Amino acid sequence: QVQLVESGGGLVQAGGSLTLSCAASGTIFSLNYMAWHRQAPGKQREFVAANSLGGVTNYADSVKGRFTVSRDNAKNTVHLVMNSLKPEDTAVYYCAAVDSGSGGPYWGQGTQVTVSS
Repeated sequence: QVQLVESGGGLVQAGGSLTLSCAASGTIFSLNYMAWHRQAPGKQREFVAANSLGGVTNYADSVKGRFTVSRDNAKNTVHLVMNSLKPEDTAVYYCAAVDSGSGGPYWGQGTQVTVSS
């Protein structure tokens, strides 16, 4: 089993920046996929960004050019740097991971990001 804990959420004004972090612990073989999703009130959870073990990154169109996902494989952590934040980025952000040994996906408990206009 893999446990994920997110941190770094908060309240920021439009145009500001935040950095989210997610730390994985537990029985980890190799986290070959780590990603961020988000869920706004009344909406379904949606994909935001992902970083595979090989360093390949993917982004939702809505965040391309503003968000950057990176990972530290030695520390089993993934980060999401969010710049030029917009009110529509307001959501609970969830970290997700897939382990090559135990599978998944595993989910964190989420961290709230609120962008005021």
